[in-house]
Amino acid sequence: MQSSKQTFSSKGVEIAYYDEGDGPPVVLIHGFASSALANWYEPLWVNVLREAGYRVISFDNRGHGQSQKLYDSDLYRAPIMAEDAANLIRHLGLPPVPVMGYSMGARITAFLCIQSPSLVRAAVLAGLAENMITGVGGETQIAAGLEAPSLDDVTGPQARAFRIFAERTGGDLLALASCIRASRQKISVEELGTISTPVLVAAGTVDDVAGAIEPLVAAVPDGEALPIPGRDHMRAVGDKVYKAGVLRFLDKHGSS
Repeated sequence: MQSSKQTFSSKGVEIAYYDEGDGPPVVLIHGFASSALANWYEPLWVNVLREAGYRVISFDNRGHGQSQKLYDSDLYRAPIMAEDAANLIRHLGLPPVPVMGYSMGARITAFLCIQSPSLVRAAVLAGLAENMITGVGGETQIAAGLEAPSLDDVTGPQARAFRIFAERTGGDLLALASCIRASRQKISVEELGTISTPVLVAAGTVDDVAGAIEPLVAAVPDGEALPIPGRDHMRAVGDKVYKAGVLRFLDKHGSS
């Protein structure tokens, strides 16, 4: 059972977050069309981290979950969303903290490392690897699928998958369409090369959305790989190999 929702204002945008447990803090950033509850509570990540002795802070990205919905794509650029994470860390008065992001959350985490290095102690970039650099694609089709009158009107497999997922998680379809049009920004190898914190790159070995792990590991100065065997983008999230690897990484880098 999750702790009660709290909110704060990130430069005028209301962001919902959850904060529970004692010990060294860890911040979690969910993926597109998901939420803190769907990405971190349902797959039992919060339980696992709490049982390992961490204080777990998760939040709903703007346009998602219980956070404020916006309908201007320019407000969903990944560096802006990374500022929400930075503002939450500052709002809570946290020391430099490990941050884990999944999929879109991994991209946001990478921008957080680039823009606010003093706030991040270590980073887990999960569910997005080489395609953070080369691009994922499909944004226009996914947005159109989210804006379609019904699921029956969506034909492309990727667009259908996101429409089904967004409906399951109770997402605001128009806000999510605005988000997907702007949030999938590529990050250059040069930008990634400025990340000084230790980085764990985790992705399923059959995750076409993430792409190959090694190019992203090679792009950051202090990176290591965590392949999740036989898992695709959706099925990697709760995987035991992923959880065990993150706990090992946090054991090395997560305590102050």
